[in-house]
Amino acid sequence: MTAVGRACTIDVRDLRVLVTAGAGGIGRTVTEMFAAAGARVHITDIATDALDKTLAEIPGVSGTAGDAAMSDDVDRVLSDIRRGFGGLDVLINNVGISGPTGTIEAYTDADIERTIDVNLKSHFYFLNRCVPLLKGSAGKASILAMSSVAGRLGYPFRTPYAATKWAIVGLVKSLAAELGPDGIRANAILPGVVKGVRMDTVIEERAAALGVSADEMRASYLGKISLRRMVEAEDVACLAMFLASSLARNITGQAISVDGNVEYL
Repeated sequence: MTAVGRACTIDVRDLRVLVTAGAGGIGRTVTEMFAAAGARVHITDIATDALDKTLAEIPGVSGTAGDAAMSDDVDRVLSDIRRGFGGLDVLINNVGISGPTGTIEAYTDADIERTIDVNLKSHFYFLNRCVPLLKGSAGKASILAMSSVAGRLGYPFRTPYAATKWAIVGLVKSLAAELGPDGIRANAILPGVVKGVRMDTVIEERAAALGVSADEMRASYLGKISLRRMVEAEDVACLAMFLASSLARNITGQAISVDGNVEYL
């Protein structure tokens, strides 16, 4: 059958996938969807209760507890990957925190450092250790990095978070050029306003910072989205599956939004 006649099917069967922060939020949904589609999935998460629950509820998924911002913990994850998978095809650097909300002069050093450690340094730690495994992936290798719509727009009162998410876009564009000759693709996913507990907290904190009600702030967020609705974790996971599959074999170095078109923040 010619290429034109083939059905376009997202196939991630047997791909060896590592998902950081894979036991909650978007990461949990990514884990569920890849596992259900036949991928071999290993996750890591700092929340041990959520990790244990995920491993108990999703057959075949393996995991390692740890803080992605701590290099020793990352080493333990990679040791488990080598032992369990013998290699790696897809690295999904999903870990991230919302960071503080407030004016630039109000942030503590600890707030800033923790946001950078989790949202950016962790990506470097996993890349440093996973890329040698990805180079042995026989043409299937890809890196997905979770950025944010705040990685393409300014985000007042959330500057530590926005700065790290812009940095991730620069990171994957650089990696695409660096690793392309090795057959490794690198792309960033930019979720928008994702329905869930984390976004509820962000809305409440930003409302408090601006002196308005949470309902007013929620309406303000929705009013900035062309489709006037939040996206869901499943929307993000579907994009991740596509980008990890052979259907996206010539897509690299891209920052792809799944956000209903957030016009401004």
